[in-house]
Formats: sequence, structure tokens, C-alpha cells
Amino acid sequence: MVDWAFLAPALAAGLGVALVAGPLGTFVVWRRMAYFGDTLAHSALLGIAAASAFSLAPGLAVASVCLAIAVGLLVLQQRAGLAADTLLGILSHSALALGLIAVWLVPGARLHLEGVLFGDLLAVGAREAVTVWLVGLAVLALLAYLWRPLLSLTVDQDLARVEGIPVGPVKTVYLLTLALVIAIAMRVVGVLLITALLVIPAATARRLARSPEAMAVQASLVGMAAVALGLALAWTVDLPAGPAVVVAAAALFLLSLALPQK
Repeated sequence: MVDWAFLAPALAAGLGVALVAGPLGTFVVWRRMAYFGDTLAHSALLGIAAASAFSLAPGLAVASVCLAIAVGLLVLQQRAGLAADTLLGILSHSALALGLIAVWLVPGARLHLEGVLFGDLLAVGAREAVTVWLVGLAVLALLAYLWRPLLSLTVDQDLARVEGIPVGPVKTVYLLTLALVIAIAMRVVGVLLITALLVIPAATARRLARSPEAMAVQASLVGMAAVALGLALAWTVDLPAGPAVVVAAAALFLLSLALPQK
């Protein structure tokens, strides 16, 4: 028998993450920044070590490090003259090496490692679910305001600059928003798995959508369906909820391959 009192906060939080991950993920896919989530996942180790060393809240420490990495990427893009995926590769492996050293040196850091990386969807409470929805709705409002500028600079950054779009500030706001959402969502599906929830539903929707707006909406719907299916699978078979959600998202992507691409 389904215990809805137990599952309701987890379902609500998962649906909230999927809702905002859809439109954010569309730009991740379009801008070929799927590696960004992996970079933040690796940098989360630094946050865990800092939380243990200075007695900080792990979530706050990881969020601060994620935002710092996003700012670092923006600075490197302006000064290094390298492609985003190359810079992300440099940042990702550097953050991973530093994080592993920090976790090794700081006593107690390893105790928080699994929870931050893989999350615990079924342990989410009502207050956390409300927080996810409040942040998610604020992010959606911001994305609606920045949709056209983001779309323009994604298509052609130089043309967007000629049209008067403040490319630098728009990119900064987008990357910081993405980093913040990943940091908050780590409590729900974990830092490693939020990357999959950003990329897989958006990739699924890209095959089926006729317009950018339709892709964003469909990515959210696919992600929400994956959350519902993953939770049902986790409850029925007694599996970890976060990975089950990602498996469900991957299954939906495979099913989409059977449909004609639009």
C-alpha cells in the first residue's frame, strides 16, 4: 500500500526540480554545456571539505563553491579564449583533484559525501519541498524575462551583441542561476544526478519539439514524468530513488527514439 503522507514531499520536491530543470536544460543542451553539471559535481567535494573544516552547513558550503566555479568559468571564457567544453574539462578535473585532497585531509568530510553526491529523495520533508518550489518559480520567472536574450546569444553571440543585448550580464545571470539550482537540487537527487535530469529530458524533448518554447515545456513534462515513474519504481522494487528517477528518464529517451523526429 502506498504511504502518500511519506511520498508526497518527495514527489512534490522532485516535480519542482524537474519543472525548472526543463527550460534550464534546453540551454544546457543547445550551448553544449552538459559537462557543466559534472564540473559542479566535482567541485562539490571542496564544499563538503569546507563544511567539515569550518563547521558550516554542507548545503550552504557546496552552493557557495558552485557559484564560485560558475564565476570562474565566466572569467576564463573572457581571458583564456578557449571553448566552453575545454574550460569545463580543465575546471572539472582540477576541482576533482583538489576536492579529493581536501576530503582526504579533513576529518569527517567523507561522512557527508554520499548524501551530497547521490541525494536522498525519500528523505525530503515538506519544508524542503516548499523551498524547491519557491526557488523554482522564481527561476522560471527569471528565465521568462531573459528567454529572448538567452535565445539570441545562443543562436549567434556576435549578432546578439550587435542587437544591443548585454551578452556578458545575461550569461552571468544564467550560469549563476544554473549553479544555484544544481546546488539546491542536490538535496533532492544529488549533485551527480541533477546533471542527468537537466540533460536527458531536454535531449528527449529536442527530438519531438517544433520550437524552443515547446522544447522547454516538453523537457519539463518529460522530467516530471521521470520523477513520478522513478519514485513508483523505487517504492515498488525498493531501489534508491534518485538513480531510479534517472533510469526512468533514460527509458523515456529510448522510447522517444521510436517516434519520428520533428
